[in-house]
Amino acid sequence: MASAGHAIRGSRVGAGPMGESERGDIAPRARISYWCVNGHETQTVFAVVAEFTPPAQWDCQRCGFPAGLDQAAPPPAVHHEPYKTHLAYVKERRSDEEGAALLDEALAVLRRRRGEYV
Repeated sequence: MASAGHAIRGSRVGAGPMGESERGDIAPRARISYWCVNGHETQTVFAVVAEFTPPAQWDCQRCGFPAGLDQAAPPPAVHHEPYKTHLAYVKERRSDEEGAALLDEALAVLRRRRGEYV
């Protein structure tokens, strides 16, 4: 006995008897090239609409640096500050003398709580 097949097996949603032609013409497109500071080229396709202006910068697909439209003068690489710890931020706000005074004050409070009089 032959198995009963499904009528839509092998087709995709929205596909009709006429295929892609029933959906109409696709929008006109422009392929724009961007170059990063490392010399990588990133090509991006945009739909061309009235008064189309491509973005001035785009992220490079290979290294992530910003890429520009001018191959001879790409935008400079972004400088990222390294991760700072909580202690680094505290040291920016306080001098060593202020830190020592705060530590002495906190230790005095702790010793009073424990009953160790200074």
